[in-house]
Amino acid sequence: MFTGIVEELGEITAVENLGDSCRFRVRGPVVTEGAKHGDSIAVNGVCLTVVEHDADWFTADVMAETLDRSSLGALAEGSRVNLERPMALGARLGGHIVQGHVDGTGQVLERKPSENWEIIRILLPADLTRYVVEKGSVTVDGISLTVVDAGPDYFTVSLIPTTLALTTLGIKQPGDPVNLEVDVVAKYVERLLANSGQGAGQ
Repeated sequence: MFTGIVEELGEITAVENLGDSCRFRVRGPVVTEGAKHGDSIAVNGVCLTVVEHDADWFTADVMAETLDRSSLGALAEGSRVNLERPMALGARLGGHIVQGHVDGTGQVLERKPSENWEIIRILLPADLTRYVVEKGSVTVDGISLTVVDAGPDYFTVSLIPTTLALTTLGIKQPGDPVNLEVDVVAKYVERLLANSGQGAGQ
């Protein structure tokens, strides 16, 4: 489990095409400290498994399913990525519960800079709109954010200077894809209510 608090802005240093999958080599000295084979690291919000590692890099295999359902397929050598290690047991939950299981991809529609922050509007897939609410939590490229406005096919988030400086949202431009993970609590509530309704009708 992750919290959506990005630890490091890493970089893709190599992409190896394996046919129906690929292998990323990622530079990230913070997240590789103490890393072991088989550990999990979130890359732009996608939970990946460490295959090999050294002092400042690790490799991870990405299957076709992940490439199809996330924006990782658009990454190339030199791409910057948000990195986070799983939350340690007993640590503070600084963001919200993030599984690292991407629900879909959105697209940056607009950036509105202000003096001390920036508003970003993001296109929201139709099948995810019911999970995104004003002042609720959403994960964008692995970043735990609070929804400012939830529209019929978009949402907006307000970014402080720290987020702009230390994550990919500081460099994403209109048209760029982003990974989205909605609040898992909302999905559980929806399923429980659906099952409750079925039981009442029996």
